[in-house]
Amino acid sequence: MIIIPAIDIIQGKCVRLTKGDYAQQIVYNDNPVEVAKQFEAAGIKRLHIVDLDGAKAGSIVNLKVLENVAAATDLVIDFGGGVKTIQDVSNIFNAGAAMVTIGSLAVKQPALLEEWLMEFGTEQFLIGADVLDGKIKISGWLEDGGINIFDFIGKMLSLGVTNIFCTDIAKDGVMEGPSVDLYKTILDQHPEIKLIASGGVSKIDDILVLDALGCTGAIVGKAIYEGKVPLNPLKDIAESYIYFN
Repeated sequence: MIIIPAIDIIQGKCVRLTKGDYAQQIVYNDNPVEVAKQFEAAGIKRLHIVDLDGAKAGSIVNLKVLENVAAATDLVIDFGGGVKTIQDVSNIFNAGAAMVTIGSLAVKQPALLEEWLMEFGTEQFLIGADVLDGKIKISGWLEDGGINIFDFIGKMLSLGVTNIFCTDIAKDGVMEGPSVDLYKTILDQHPEIKLIASGGVSKIDDILVLDALGCTGAIVGKAIYEGKVPLNPLKDIAESYIYFN
């Protein structure tokens, strides 16, 4: 189990949405580098950066944020949002990310993803499964992906991918607890995946529940920014685990 704070970026700023709604955004900090340094100072080792502008536009917008964070910290970063070409993938790695996060493209163009997996290796990618009522959503959660979560994970496994994070959009940003039943069902059906839970974490106990469930990690966002999950206890938990990659 590893704790992975999230930095979501709109117009270069650190924000959080509620249930994926771009109209419901809160700006928590104008300087993502400052936020990342706070995480690192607290003992956190991993960071999840999402280019929300890029996810919505269909092309990377905030690569400079990744460059700045990677240059200023030693955090192990995954980055995604608007990744469309192999050049995008190369640019992300060159900017300092350890892993590229792929969401919409994995649904729309699995054959292209397979080419990238062969080029860079499956362990260099973190596949995002964004779910609403059991169905995958894409393009910044604005479109229906036309596939359910279980079939999607099965498809990713067929490509050799095991690093998958799942966000229940209904839980995202509302801090009402993670989708324990959903994650349990996923792990029951696909015990071989390294599942990272995302969305709904509101307290330290939620993280412990996810650990007991068998999740490999937990992405935590709004709960950190609003002080519901203090960084000091997170440090104690984070230092007890080793990142699976």
